[in-house]
Amino acid sequence: MELKECINFLLSAAQHNVFQYLNVKLSSLGVTPSQYSVLSCLWGRSHATPKQLAEILGIETSTVSGLLDRLQKNGLIDRIVNSEDRREVQVIATQKGRDLEGPVTKIIDEVNAEVLKSFTPEEIDKLKNALRVIAAGKFEA
Repeated sequence: MELKECINFLLSAAQHNVFQYLNVKLSSLGVTPSQYSVLSCLWGRSHATPKQLAEILGIETSTVSGLLDRLQKNGLIDRIVNSEDRREVQVIATQKGRDLEGPVTKIIDEVNAEVLKSFTPEEIDKLKNALRVIAAGKFEA
């Protein structure tokens, strides 16, 4: 099979292009696409553990840990140790992190519109549904 017909290549190239475009747009706010993902999870809830964030985002806990370090260094999140179980850490968005929700969401909406502008609404629905099926990862070994 030719490389440009391989689904892995096509998905990787598409993801890379969207990620780079989003990275440029978010840079004005000092947030990376990966950091946006973590913040987005926190905007919808009062707190989450690093393990919960990793599960939601489908990434390794060690990767989340590095993201949390940078977000905390930038004052966008705090980590709070559970007083009843010191092994558990709760992650919360700070006020500075919550204040980014509006501007970041605006950029996300603009990027989505730009990336999908050449598709009809029906094609967008089909694309998103196809990506959801692939993202579910139910492949036979």
